[in-house]
Amino acid sequence: MQVPMEIKLFQPLYITTTFLIFLSLIVVFPVLAVDPFTQGLLSLKTEVLDNSNSLKDWILPSASTDKIYACSWSGVKCNENSSLIIGLDLSVKNLGGVLSENQFSLFSDLVELNLSHNSFSEKLPVGIFKLSNLRSLDISRNNFSGHFPSGISNLHSLVILDAFSNSFSGPLPKDASQIESLKVLNFAGSYFSGPIPSEYGSFKNLDFIHLAGNSLSGKIPPELGMLKTVIHMEIGYNLYEGTIPWELGNMSKIQYLDIASANLSGSIPKELTNLTNLESLFLFRNQLSGKIPWEFGNIISLSSLDLSDNYLSGPIPESFSELKNLKLLSVMYNDLSGTVPEGIAKLPQLDTLLLWDNWFKGSLPKDLGKYSKLKYVDVSTNYFVGSIPPSICSGGMLQRLILFSNNFTGGLSPSLSNCSSLVRIRIEDNLFSGDISLNFGKFPDLSYVDMSRNRFTGGIPTDISLASKLEYFNVSNNPNLGAVISEKTLSLYALQNFSATNCSISGDFPPFGPCKSLLVLELSMNNVSGILPQSISNCQNLLSLDLANNNLSGEIPVGLASLPDISVVDLSHNSFSGSIPAKFGSSSSLQLLNVSFNDLSGLIPFEKSFKVMDSSAFWGNPKLCGTQLRPCRGPNGLELGSRKTQKLAWVFITCGIIVLAITAAFFGVYFRRRGQGQWKMVSFSGFPRFTANDVLRSFNSIEETTDMVPPFAGSDCKAVLPTGITVLVKKIEWRTERMKAMLDLISRMGNARHKNLTRLLGCCYNKRMAYLLCDYLPNGNLAEKIRTKRDWVTKHKIIVAIAKGLYFLHHDCYPAIPHGDLKTNNIMFDENMEPHLTEFGVRFLIQLNNGLSVARVGNESGEIEQAIKEELYRDIYNFGELILEILTNGKLSNAATSIKNTSKDVLLREVLDENDVAPSSSVQEEIELVLEVASLCTRVRPSDRPSIEDALKLVTCLKKQG
Repeated sequence: MQVPMEIKLFQPLYITTTFLIFLSLIVVFPVLAVDPFTQGLLSLKTEVLDNSNSLKDWILPSASTDKIYACSWSGVKCNENSSLIIGLDLSVKNLGGVLSENQFSLFSDLVELNLSHNSFSEKLPVGIFKLSNLRSLDISRNNFSGHFPSGISNLHSLVILDAFSNSFSGPLPKDASQIESLKVLNFAGSYFSGPIPSEYGSFKNLDFIHLAGNSLSGKIPPELGMLKTVIHMEIGYNLYEGTIPWELGNMSKIQYLDIASANLSGSIPKELTNLTNLESLFLFRNQLSGKIPWEFGNIISLSSLDLSDNYLSGPIPESFSELKNLKLLSVMYNDLSGTVPEGIAKLPQLDTLLLWDNWFKGSLPKDLGKYSKLKYVDVSTNYFVGSIPPSICSGGMLQRLILFSNNFTGGLSPSLSNCSSLVRIRIEDNLFSGDISLNFGKFPDLSYVDMSRNRFTGGIPTDISLASKLEYFNVSNNPNLGAVISEKTLSLYALQNFSATNCSISGDFPPFGPCKSLLVLELSMNNVSGILPQSISNCQNLLSLDLANNNLSGEIPVGLASLPDISVVDLSHNSFSGSIPAKFGSSSSLQLLNVSFNDLSGLIPFEKSFKVMDSSAFWGNPKLCGTQLRPCRGPNGLELGSRKTQKLAWVFITCGIIVLAITAAFFGVYFRRRGQGQWKMVSFSGFPRFTANDVLRSFNSIEETTDMVPPFAGSDCKAVLPTGITVLVKKIEWRTERMKAMLDLISRMGNARHKNLTRLLGCCYNKRMAYLLCDYLPNGNLAEKIRTKRDWVTKHKIIVAIAKGLYFLHHDCYPAIPHGDLKTNNIMFDENMEPHLTEFGVRFLIQLNNGLSVARVGNESGEIEQAIKEELYRDIYNFGELILEILTNGKLSNAATSIKNTSKDVLLREVLDENDVAPSSSVQEEIELVLEVASLCTRVRPSDRPSIEDALKLVTCLKKQG
């Protein structure tokens, strides 16, 4: 049936918008006399993108009805007699698209409108502001963009306004302050800029205000102190200037105040101590200075206090002993000093105590843990002395005990043996002594133990094999530890890293049982004897083996050379005999083999991996010959020991001595002229024990002979070190006062080992600069190859490899190490085109040197520290960006913008075309899932993004390839 054209040509200009919609619906659906509200919702359905068919029950009735038919649909709420639609809840329905300006104007009786957790984009429809009866408007977790429209004040009955996590830009809407009934205001997680309007101090009934996670600037308006009814305020994660207004101390009802990561300076106003109802105060990651106000002890209701990552000085006030409700006390990464008040130990609710990286001295309170159920204790990197408080685990809840880099003495507290809740113990770099007297059979969840650099004796406990979840165990540099290693120790099911270097361990090397998880084994500088058992072939995932400086004998097992991922093998300074297994030559993963100073014989293999090795890797084996050492005896060659050979050798030796003398003289003058102090060398797992001079001689061309210290150079240089290992050299300059903190971070970076990370091998430094020595990977980076056409299987493997490397940094490093600069340039390929993340942690080194509070080095309790979480969230965002770049061969590099501004169907078609995948093919579903991961990772609000653990699970849940 056709509608006469006259109906369209002679419509009166003054006809109302409501009637227009009604009339158009009659035109479209003339057969049934369906109510206009039902027709209006059907019109809305045609406008949105509903990929999940969430509105499948929104269909026309089969017969006429006197009531609003849509009242029976999902998400539609009507009054008792179904004559009015009063609520519309379209939340979490995977809807998208662009909403027209007057789409909702027909529903003037709406009291509640919820569009949250969808993907609506572009401008917010201004027609919503005509719904004068609205009491709740929730548009959170969408992609609405542009300036927030004016007119929100027309909603004079509004109680809840939630616009959390969108892409709004421009200024915050001032007219929102005119809504006297408003109790909840949430504009967090967008791109709002400019200052907080001073008008926001005029709300009369506001309970909750959340403006965090934007790009707000300027000073925090003191008018906010007039908000007498506010209970919860979050305005951090912005870019303010100036100080915390003292007027905020007038917010008499506030219970939760968060102004973290906001670029604030100056001291903490004492007036904040007037907030006697305050339960949570978060001021971490600013540039606050001065002392912590003594008056904080008057806020008896306080349960969470986080002042970390600032420049606060002085002691922890004794008045904190009065905070009987305090659960979290975090003052880490400041310049605090003095002793910890004894009263802190008597706080009955305290479960988290974070004092990391300050200048505290004296003993920990002797009753710490006696009166509360402690869960997390991190007092590392201070100057504490004395012993571990005997009651620290009396509450039976202690999970993390982090005491490293102090001057603690004595033995391990007997109470720790019964502390079954422990997950991590880090007590390295102290002066502990006595036996490692822990009952490992009582630790069902223990995964990480580091007791290195102490004075323990009595050997490695035999019951360590009972700790079934133990992944990391390090007792290195306990010179008098002694005893032997049991077979069960190396056969722990979950064990990944076992380090016992320089521990006076003796006895025969034990056989290997099932060691499927073992990645790193370090036993150098001990007295281990016997043979290296063939059962080492059970350790199929082994990456690094360091047995240097022991008394091992017999032949090198062929099974060792056959391990698929072996990268570093150091067997130097032993008594191994026989030949070098030829299998090493065909290893695609081997980067370093050091067999110097043994009793090996025969020919050094000819394969390429051996040709790049320096002769020093084979020194001290008189019966060994090859191109790296000396020609092997042959029918037409020179005989070893002949007069002619001896003369030639003396010529080379004489020339070498002259060259070394000239080089030494040059470097002596050069480094004295630079006045930078003595050079030192730190080697990490799998790196030969070079001296600083060894390293400097290898890349002396990097520095020019000048009296001036050159500025920091971001470019990398390549160098070949003794033993022939090729490294990438990165120069970092630092201020003397920042050196210790930067070396701490470098140490953590150097101990990070994963097959999808480039290794930081060593660090050569003095008090002015450092050279970081990293793996050199020969096949370029992802940026150079991004436009190379690859099949889907290859792309998927690259994405998974990146995710695994990032997962290791976020979840397997303790504390977590944010990458900081994840992009295509920093994804390198090895000989097998396996991706490796490089440059992780480097950005934070530079920021740390510049004194920025943003450059937190990290701490053991990083998982619960919001400041660290933000950097991890940024890595997640960058991972989403990388996914889209890989999927589109580099054509789309801004995932967030592309995903927000393009419908999912259009974007999917573009990706499928780029990968030559036909729609509805078996691969489409897999690509669609990975594309969805990119969308999740690039959500505006950081807390909406998945963890890399969840992202990895999603991208690996596809059907197994190959």
